[in-house]
Amino acid sequence: MAVQLIDLLRAQLPALRYAPTPKRVRGRIEDRTMVDSAAAVLVWEPRYVTPRYAVPESDIDGELVPSSSSLSGEQAAAYVRRPVLDPSVPFDLHTTEGEFLEVRVRGSVRTVRAFRPADPDLEGRVLLDFRGMDEWREEDQVVVAHPRDPLHRIEVVPASRRVRVMLGDQVLADTRRASILLETMLPVRYYLPAEDIGVRLTPTETVTWCAYKGRASYLTAHTEEGPQIDVAWTYAEPRHDASEVRGLVAFFQEHVDLEIDGERLERPVTPWSRDGPPEGR
Repeated sequence: MAVQLIDLLRAQLPALRYAPTPKRVRGRIEDRTMVDSAAAVLVWEPRYVTPRYAVPESDIDGELVPSSSSLSGEQAAAYVRRPVLDPSVPFDLHTTEGEFLEVRVRGSVRTVRAFRPADPDLEGRVLLDFRGMDEWREEDQVVVAHPRDPLHRIEVVPASRRVRVMLGDQVLADTRRASILLETMLPVRYYLPAEDIGVRLTPTETVTWCAYKGRASYLTAHTEEGPQIDVAWTYAEPRHDASEVRGLVAFFQEHVDLEIDGERLERPVTPWSRDGPPEGR
């Protein structure tokens, strides 16, 4: 019996996964390089959909000392109930056995959260809190939001099919000039020219970052049912993976309805269906 490739990826979510990277990985705090490693490994803990950096302890310029989780039991329980774990989850939530640590930065009051997994394949390496650093680089390229997954892919294709965005009986947008963005493990997103959107959109203060697409700015749609806060987003200066959607607008299919050539699509069920805009959209 044939197997869909996406099902193979999903089947591995409960496992601890890792992949060596050939890239030199560096992390900086203030004006000093705290991590400089040519032997970094990307690690996906069970149920996590994005990786974290694990580096040899010898490649860390700081003192590793025992620590404890900063999450309360109630906070941890709220995240544990999620079917999958994304970059919005605090670093201190670990789904594999190991030791909580922190790195004391020499000459600074700052510390960085760390974790030493107990798995023998990762012996001698520690996971580091991406947000604890001021900057990460792979070779000389700045990395934002979280480490990039080598199996993650983005493709943007233009489409002349008729795309309509609906909320109840109201048409919010109607176009034959959509750009379809396909991204590994995520719903297909339809990016539309602003000229083909028939409702007033106003910017909000919400901003998220994606490791592949860059900085997303969010929009409220003023509809007959009232303002739909953060129901759409746009990339003013997308990273090269998504350069074709520069200035276009996408709506959350979780919160509105899409029609493609007259056929209404089912709303996707994602971890963000009830929580609003995800981090790193």
